[in-house]
This record gives sequence, C-alpha cells and structure tokens, in this order.
Amino acid sequence: MRYPIEVFWSDEDEGYIAIAPDLPGTSAWGKTEPEAIKELHTVIGLWIKAAKKMGNPVPKPSDRADVNYSGKFLMRVPKRLHAELAHAAKTQGVSLNQYVLYLLTKGQGERGKRAA
Repeated sequence: MRYPIEVFWSDEDEGYIAIAPDLPGTSAWGKTEPEAIKELHTVIGLWIKAAKKMGNPVPKPSDRADVNYSGKFLMRVPKRLHAELAHAAKTQGVSLNQYVLYLLTKGQGERGKRAA
C-alpha cells in the first residue's frame, strides 16, 4: 500500500521528519529527506503489522489527488491589518489579492530555504 508522506525540517531535531498522516503516530527522522522517507517506510510496515496482530483496522491510503481545491478561500482579518495590506498593495500598484498572493508565495519560498 502507498500512503501519502509529508516531510519537513525540524530545527529542534536537527533533521528531517517524515510522517504518514493516514497512520496515527507514524514518524521517522533522517539527516536527509530520502533517509527520513526510507525510515518511514519501515515504520509504516511495522505499524501495519502491529495493527493486524492486535486485530485493529488498517486504513486504506487516502487519495490526496481526489481533494478538490478551488484555488480560493475567504479569510477574515482585523480591520487594521486589512487597511495596512490594502495600503501596501496600492503603493505597489497591484490589487489586494495580488499583493496577498505575493506575500504568501514569498513566505512559502522562505520556508523552503530554511528547510534546505
């Protein structure tokens, strides 16, 4: 079975952590992303074996591709933040939506740099 895997950097653990969200409690550590993923495959096998031995159900892997995202969401923010963002967008000559998209994209890029 192929379970979705998520991998992220942990400053606290000074390494990569891999988890299988479909299987509660599964996680593995590695110095590199591939190492964490390899370790997680071992953990997943042990998790399934233990669940079967105890007679517990083993969930089927979720199909993350079935999730239907529209690409839009509504967010409520404090009035002051709304005003500051609108002013910054106007200063940059872009719409508020474009400016917030820029900030989100920039934040994701910074997050990726820290993980590398």
